[in-house]
Amino acid sequence: MIGLAMSPSGESAGIHDIPVVDLPRFRGELADGIRGGDWLASLSVVPFDGESRLLAVMIEPRTGKIRLLMALPGRAYPTLSPEVPQAHRFEREIFEKDGIVPEGHQWLKPLRFNRPGDRPGVTNFFSVGGGEVHEVAVGPVHAGVIEPGHFRFQCHGERVMHLEIALGYQHRGVEKSLVGGPGIRTVSVMETLAGDTSIGHALAYAQAMESLSGVQAPPRAQALRAVALELERMANHTGDLGALSGDVAFLPTASYCGRLRGDFLNLTALICGSRFGRGLVRPGGVAFDVDGERSGLILARLHDAVHDFGEATRLLWDASSVAARFERIGMVDKKAALDIGLVGPAARASGVPRDVRFECPAGWYREVPLLPAIEQAGDVMARARIRWQEVHQSAVFVRQALGSLPDGGIMSGATQLRPDSVAVSLVEGWRGAICHVAVTGPDGKFSSYKVVDPSFHNWSGLAWAMRDMQISDFPLCNKSFNLSYCGHDL
Repeated sequence: MIGLAMSPSGESAGIHDIPVVDLPRFRGELADGIRGGDWLASLSVVPFDGESRLLAVMIEPRTGKIRLLMALPGRAYPTLSPEVPQAHRFEREIFEKDGIVPEGHQWLKPLRFNRPGDRPGVTNFFSVGGGEVHEVAVGPVHAGVIEPGHFRFQCHGERVMHLEIALGYQHRGVEKSLVGGPGIRTVSVMETLAGDTSIGHALAYAQAMESLSGVQAPPRAQALRAVALELERMANHTGDLGALSGDVAFLPTASYCGRLRGDFLNLTALICGSRFGRGLVRPGGVAFDVDGERSGLILARLHDAVHDFGEATRLLWDASSVAARFERIGMVDKKAALDIGLVGPAARASGVPRDVRFECPAGWYREVPLLPAIEQAGDVMARARIRWQEVHQSAVFVRQALGSLPDGGIMSGATQLRPDSVAVSLVEGWRGAICHVAVTGPDGKFSSYKVVDPSFHNWSGLAWAMRDMQISDFPLCNKSFNLSYCGHDL
């Protein structure tokens, strides 16, 4: 395999060192890599010497390396998607943002904007004809606090033949605003890319900055970052299990998990004063330390919360009415999960061991390795069980990390970013792999900054999961993925 191989642990590279190959070779390298078990973390267009270049970021689980490869697309190029299905959504994004056409793409519909003048026919909604076939349109405005998104179902009776998901209502122009940075507000932008993943995105940004400036966070800071990331995972997984319980009217677990989610959030507040971890992770380290007394308090409260979580979820697994609604609903098999490029719990529930903490460990995860939790069924039950396993796994990790916090400082001095360089930062957020790709120009400022939230990969999985399901199963399937609208729209 050609391409520039990088370590996930704080290494950056010169943009000139990334191989540039012709498009057939580019396609072949990506296709061969995916057939060999690699996966496509990012595909984007970056400016380079006055040209637009395709930059692919491939993850090699067998080596723990990140591989970078470039190609010159011109204004149009033969689409990659038939041979590299994981590139499908990335190519749609490239067409939408950069105007570069992947010719022959199966469905070149914009991801975030419907602009009818761009390309005839691409903004039309998919439709199914025939007797008794009908269409159900939901959103983009939803009840309560749900973010806006449009769902269009093609149904025969109650059976869903096709679900089309149209997003973009939360678009804020984040990536464009980052060009020319970093600035004083950049880290705050990162913490709000997806509000329930403040730690995950702030950590990805901090790691990218450290790679580009040649510094490493102190060991104590790395441990505290990992503790905060796992607490974020525990809080959101607990909330998801409560929401799934509520959706099948199993109120005991729904009530307990609603309260327990707050307990896990409050543990993060004990560290930095913010339940969502705002202000904690900064380039170079962390802004708050944890002394022995505070650590003991966190561990005591963690013990109680995990105990109550176990009791609440035991009720869930023992209920036959829950099993009847969770099992064989919203199934995504392993092949589909690989083709789509699912990440996080959605991938692991389908038998794909995709977990950055295991595949490409960085920071404290090199000191305390984690094995991914795996289920095989690929249904709502499997996605729920993955969350349950990971809460208990994260609790063990937090106890180990706080019980062996290294001595020393919590912040390293920052330096200038290296010019004409690229850094790839990977973090296993609670929804899955977060990928930040930062590219600097000759002035050491960001010439490009690409963010791939795990929801970007997984929205297609939700559409797939609804095929041949009853339309009444949609709320349950949707909650079993629990994807971010704003994390996708950026």
